[in-house]
Amino acid sequence: MSVFKKLDRVRSALFAVAVVLSCHIPAVNAERVKDLVNVAGVRENQLVGYGLVVGLSGTGDQTSQAPFTIQSIRNMLTGFGVRVPDNVNPQLKNVAAVTVHASLPPFSKPGQTIDVTVSSIGNAASLRGGSLLMAPMMGADGQVYAVAQGSLLVGGLGVSGADGSRVTVNIPSAGRIPNGAIVERAAPSVMSANGEIMLNLKKSDFTTARRLAEEINSKFGAGTASAMDSATVKVQGPSNADRSVTFISMLETLEITPAQASARVVVNSRTGTIVIGGNVRVMPAAVSHGSLTVSISENVEVSQPGAFAQGGQTVAAQQSDIDVQETGSRMFLLDGGVTLEDIVKAINNVGASPSDLVAILEALDQAGALRAELLVI
Repeated sequence: MSVFKKLDRVRSALFAVAVVLSCHIPAVNAERVKDLVNVAGVRENQLVGYGLVVGLSGTGDQTSQAPFTIQSIRNMLTGFGVRVPDNVNPQLKNVAAVTVHASLPPFSKPGQTIDVTVSSIGNAASLRGGSLLMAPMMGADGQVYAVAQGSLLVGGLGVSGADGSRVTVNIPSAGRIPNGAIVERAAPSVMSANGEIMLNLKKSDFTTARRLAEEINSKFGAGTASAMDSATVKVQGPSNADRSVTFISMLETLEITPAQASARVVVNSRTGTIVIGGNVRVMPAAVSHGSLTVSISENVEVSQPGAFAQGGQTVAAQQSDIDVQETGSRMFLLDGGVTLEDIVKAINNVGASPSDLVAILEALDQAGALRAELLVI
């Protein structure tokens, strides 16, 4: 009896271990909340500025055609105490007027650096080898949030010959400055004072929003989260800022199984790419698809009178030859409720090309047999 009791204890222990391990095994299709949602307000802010790139090797703006470049140089020199006479119009080739833009990450603090992109707005041939002079960068509210300056990294190359021939590789009129801007002003705080957190789904879906709210309530207590609509879940977190960071971090690590996507067939009309979702279904239908080719050729035939004919004339007659060819088409049957695999297999069996597949799908949609949304992009 003692041996059986020991076996029972071992079985019980193994069962308990299995239960514990099963609790930590994520669902097959489970995804992290971090990958499914964005926290409301936690986003980048766009910055833009205007400046001058100097030090170019004769590839700058043609100042006669870009008067704003000369105006900017005059204003800059005036700030340094140098006055250019009004009757003097400098013809510079080593300066280019540019726009500077960047994205200010959320919670950026003064003193941090961000990457900037510099693009020519004049007729400069290339920005390679140039340096950006100090350029303030403003947000949508008109406030200066960063200042950019530094040497450009240009991936493009342009070479021209004396006869006007030119070879261009990539785009030489735009470049980047890694860590080229220093943040001067922090973006306004986006954290709510009462601890209320809004989670916005990247792909709105009522089922996913409900599952997210239920998972949060199961982990942190009933009433913690509620689904506002198909895209937003409101979560009541701690009002303390330090605890809010920890709470959001815990929310991001939760895993839920998102709802299956809607049945869609997406057709790219430019490239011929066709993507069929896994939930696409087709009602019973018979499909026959073939190609009809009509060729029309015009020929001119000349009719001449006989050698001993009197009063005859040479006449030119137009003759049209019409040829109609129809390639053999095969009919295939789609049973009700067939899956994506069945659809692809049936269409491949008849040797349909991507353009043929688009025509078949459009016909099925018009016939009401395609249980999916047909999107053409």
